[in-house]
Amino acid sequence: MTIEIKKSAEETIIELAGRLDTTTAPALDKTIQEDLGDVKHLILDVQGMEYISSAGLRVLLSAQKKMQKLGSMKVIHVCETVMEVFQMTGFADILTIEA
Repeated sequence: MTIEIKKSAEETIIELAGRLDTTTAPALDKTIQEDLGDVKHLILDVQGMEYISSAGLRVLLSAQKKMQKLGSMKVIHVCETVMEVFQMTGFADILTIEA
């Protein structure tokens, strides 16, 4: 998985590509917990993400909880496969998702 961060005055965009699984989830969690500071608006662009495991879902849930205290978070460009996982697990109701 690759993680690319783009920051502006208003928001931080994290672009994810590849598989968010047990092996790669810790890197994303570290990025969200340590490297983002006092971000007000977090956007996770998952256009290139082809798979998400339960470990990846835990990282997204943790990020959502953090951003509820600081501002907002949304997930954009979700592919059909990942969206199915979000719907089956109830994450589609928890996360703010834009096509």
